[in-house]
Amino acid sequence: MTPEQLISFARGAPSIDIIDVAGLKAAAGRAFDADPVGITAYGTSVGYGPLRKWIADKHSVAPEQVLITNGSLQADAFLFDHLVKPGDAVVVEKPTYDRTLLGLRNLGAELHQVSLDEDGLNVDELRALLESGVRPKLAHVIPNYQNPAGVTLSLAKRRALLDLANQYGFTIFEDDPYAEIRFRGDALPPMLSMDIAGDAGQRGVVVHASSFTKTVCPGVRVGYLVGPTEIIGAIARTATNLYISPGQVSEAIVYQFCASGDIDRSIQTVCAALGERARVLAASLREHIPGVRFTEPDGGYFLWIDLPEEVEVDLVVPEAAARGVAVVKGSDFLLEGGNHSLRLAYSAVTVDQIDEGVRRLADAIRAVAKQN
Repeated sequence: MTPEQLISFARGAPSIDIIDVAGLKAAAGRAFDADPVGITAYGTSVGYGPLRKWIADKHSVAPEQVLITNGSLQADAFLFDHLVKPGDAVVVEKPTYDRTLLGLRNLGAELHQVSLDEDGLNVDELRALLESGVRPKLAHVIPNYQNPAGVTLSLAKRRALLDLANQYGFTIFEDDPYAEIRFRGDALPPMLSMDIAGDAGQRGVVVHASSFTKTVCPGVRVGYLVGPTEIIGAIARTATNLYISPGQVSEAIVYQFCASGDIDRSIQTVCAALGERARVLAASLREHIPGVRFTEPDGGYFLWIDLPEEVEVDLVVPEAAARGVAVVKGSDFLLEGGNHSLRLAYSAVTVDQIDEGVRRLADAIRAVAKQN
C-alpha cells in the first residue's frame, strides 16, 4: 500500500465488501414482480405499507405508531421540528452526533450536554441538572454503540432514564441505528419496549428511531420513527405537506430484503467483519500510540480515543491528512472541548488497511508532539 492511498477512519459507512449487492438485486426484482403498481406510484406519507407492518411487528406496536422516512436523519429532523421550539431545553449526550447538534442549534434549542461514562449517559449528572430546575422538552440518546463514543447504555441506566422522563415530563428520543451491529455481549431491550411494557410505570415517553443504513446499505435511504400514535400522526401530516410520500421503490426493496430473511444474513456478515476490524484497530492503537485511552466498543461503527493533553487534534488532523489518513476531531461532537480526542470509524476500512492507518496516525501525532 502506497502513502498516496487514502485510508479513511472518517466516514461511518460500510465498505462494499460487506454489502449484500446480490441479495439487494434479487430483492429489487421481487419488489417489482410483487407490486409494480404500488411501488411506482405515489404512496402516502407514512411509507410503504408492507414495510410499515414489518417494522411494527418487529417492535410489537401497531402500524399506526410507525412512520417510514428517507433515512433516519430525516426522522430526527421531523421529531425535532415537531417537539422543539426556540428556547426549549434539550438534553444531548457529551459527546454526540455532530448533525444532532447542528439540527437542534438551527431550531434555537437550549442545549445541555450530559457526560458519557463507559456504560452510557451519566444519569446522576442528568438528575442534578433536572433538580437544578432545567426542564427539557427532549433528551436525545443513542443507547447502543453510541456515535461517536462507541459506548452502550446499561440496563440499569435505561430504567433510571425512563424514571426521570416519567417524573419530569420529557420525551426520550431513542436514536438507535446501531443496535443490530453487536460483536459480543447480550442484547439489551430498547427503551421503547420497556416503555410499552410499562416498565417502572412509564407510558408513552419514548420515541424510537432506526435505519436500514447500517444493516442493508446507506444508499437505500430508509429510516423510521416509532412512537405514540398522536405524535406519529402529527408528523405524518407534516410529511404529507413536505413530499407526499417517501421513496416507495427503495422501501419495497428493503421490505423484500427483510421479509425473505436476507437481512439476518446481512447483519451476520456486517457483525463478523466489523467485530474483527474493531479488535484489530484497538490492538493497533495500543501498540503504536503511547498514552492513548479508549473504551473498546461491543458493537457499532466507531471508537473514540483520548490523546495526551499536549496533543492538539486541530494540528493532528492536517498532519494525518498529509500522510494519507482521514480522521474526525472530537471537538466536532461537543459544544466545547474535545481538543485532544478523535473519532475513528472502522466500518469502511478493511483489516489490511487498519494497522497501516494507525501507523500513519501515530506518525502524525509524533510530528505534532515535536512542535510543542
